[in-house]
Amino acid sequence: MFKTLPGFREFYPEDCAKKNYIFKKWRAAARSFGFAEFEPPVLEQLELFTEKSGEEIKLQLFEFVDKGGRAVALRPEMTPSLARMVGAKAAGIRRPVKWFAIGENYRYERQQKGRLRAFYQFNADILGEDSVNADAEIIALLVESLRALGLGSGEFKLRLGDRTMWVLFLKNLGIADDRLIPVLSAIDKIAKVSADTFKDLLKEALGAASGNIEDISVKIGEFIKVSSIEQMAAAFGEFQSAEIADSVENRIADWRCLMGLLKSMGISDFISVDMGIVRGLAYYTGFVFEAFQIVGTGRALAGGGRYDALVKKLGYQDMPAVGFGMGDVTVSDLLDALNKGSSEDYSPDVYVVIAPGNQGLRERALAFISELRRMGFRCDYSFRDSSFGKQFKQADALGAKFAVIAGVDELAADSVKIKNLKTGDELLCAVCDLASKLSLMLSAQE
Repeated sequence: MFKTLPGFREFYPEDCAKKNYIFKKWRAAARSFGFAEFEPPVLEQLELFTEKSGEEIKLQLFEFVDKGGRAVALRPEMTPSLARMVGAKAAGIRRPVKWFAIGENYRYERQQKGRLRAFYQFNADILGEDSVNADAEIIALLVESLRALGLGSGEFKLRLGDRTMWVLFLKNLGIADDRLIPVLSAIDKIAKVSADTFKDLLKEALGAASGNIEDISVKIGEFIKVSSIEQMAAAFGEFQSAEIADSVENRIADWRCLMGLLKSMGISDFISVDMGIVRGLAYYTGFVFEAFQIVGTGRALAGGGRYDALVKKLGYQDMPAVGFGMGDVTVSDLLDALNKGSSEDYSPDVYVVIAPGNQGLRERALAFISELRRMGFRCDYSFRDSSFGKQFKQADALGAKFAVIAGVDELAADSVKIKNLKTGDELLCAVCDLASKLSLMLSAQE
């Protein structure tokens, strides 16, 4: 007996219908914002991912050497592929680039609730625009993508942080430029480790220039509690230089602008300032954010931010960028827990009931069934020469909206009966008028 590999999923039709419902809502939200869909390859050069995240990423990858001797990996995320694809056409591509993708990604890591080795992710990114207007647009899309699934401000929030402001704060503490990324990586872990462990991580990140770890740790702990723009401005105290002071003033202006834009978009109830959101990946450069469920387990639903240096780092033209990724596993789990999940409707529009015992009648019915299908109607019928009763039971079991009865007398007069399976109402209709009648009747049910 064969079993599904650990961390992978199979989707039976009912599960596929649930998954596709979520994808449909995500696609509709992205397109309503003017985003175009793209699709990168599942297999990429290993170096594409190690260049972005370092050699340690190999531990999380399905990576191998292919038959051509190339070091390759199944993609663990979309962003490096996106940066490569946009970078390859940077000279002639229209900006801003607003692209989205929904695809399966693969990470070889320990399975846990909400985290599998194969998962689908919705990614949306804006490249070629460095203003806060792009940040506001991408945050708004994330919020609306969750709202489209029936989730409200009582069920999820978006916590907004800022790597730029953290860099300025750390510089004001006297931390050198080459230590900023390691220290930010340590800060990203602060909520998951003990106070003593964090100090050890901080000491390792600072290296020889560790200084007064206790004092630095306390000040970082205070700044991480900042939850408003006013607190953010006040948290710096005295500035070490006029350059830092000016940069903080400009960044506070960016914050006020961004929050004003989000308020205008009608989503400020979903947003909270939270300097505890740091995002551990080194490539983030500005505003960063995570969407969390505030019911149930409180798991993260999505995350992202600005990554202005990544495209250039991969060897392409310098291009600012901001985006997010949202996994299907935690979103599906939340919808199920709240009983808000739904399914893509694959039930037939029409089930054609064919009078048994007449092959010529079946062939005539198949002719107009084929025509209806070419016109976009979802049509089904019985393969077997069953009684009317059995065929109607099958139509009900499939959830068909209408039955088209192809009887001997009806087809002799080039007609059929249309039966509304919900109300039981029947209508005699000429075969030549069937498509237009069904179209009107289906529209009336929507």
